[in-house]
Amino acid sequence: MKAGGFPYVIPMLLLSVAFFATPLAVLVGFSFTGPDGATPANYIRFFGDAFNFRVLINTARLGLETVIATTLLGVPIALLYWHSGKTARQVIIFLTLIPMLTSNVVRTFAWIVILGRQGPISETLLGLIGRPISLMFTELGLVMAMCQIDLPLIILPLVAILSRTPVQYTEAAQVSGAGPWRIFVTVLIPLMLPGLLAGWILVFASTSSSFVTQAVIGGARNVYVPQLIYRDVGTLFDWPLASAIAVVLLLSTGCLLVAMTMISRHRRLVGHG
Repeated sequence: MKAGGFPYVIPMLLLSVAFFATPLAVLVGFSFTGPDGATPANYIRFFGDAFNFRVLINTARLGLETVIATTLLGVPIALLYWHSGKTARQVIIFLTLIPMLTSNVVRTFAWIVILGRQGPISETLLGLIGRPISLMFTELGLVMAMCQIDLPLIILPLVAILSRTPVQYTEAAQVSGAGPWRIFVTVLIPLMLPGLLAGWILVFASTSSSFVTQAVIGGARNVYVPQLIYRDVGTLFDWPLASAIAVVLLLSTGCLLVAMTMISRHRRLVGHG
């Protein structure tokens, strides 16, 4: 920072303290609230219940499944963007961004029609196997919905990385005798890794905290951490326990962020070495 530039940072610091640090501190403080003062009893209650621990594992699994699905779809789209001309690139960016202009709630309710017993997926299965199958209230249907909702979060970082990468890298690898798969593994994946790491973090955090989609598509049989928080706040009015669960969700996502950052830093150190 240049000398004398600190006063210009003060408004940003004040906003960060007022709207991020302070609410987070209140949340953490509330999670330690008990009848007899500060106590870790809320965390002990949460981790002491096998059902809560299973819900936490299910939430992490849902996030990882969505990360895998979005990666399998997002990487080919990003590579198509990389090898396309100017007009095709504009079309790809437009098609990627247009769903984000629609409310998450609207897209979630649209998936009710798609996944329902009278929807296109069920009608297709009816023609193929002779009976309709509804994917509503299943984890598979939820992953499909979350994948469509969060797909731009992994495509955009990959596009940002690849748009600054010369296509000549793959051409040089081809001249050296490398095949398509070897080029993909040894050239393209290392180039895309920073974008992949950023996309994985965004997708995992979005999927793990998406209460509306989880409740509507997943239904009552598939319970995840945001639904536990809603239950404790809106039904049981147990705000300290809900605060503890929210802190656990934040910490789990934060641990993923730290792990991904360490992987990215290790890659840069190896590359410079």
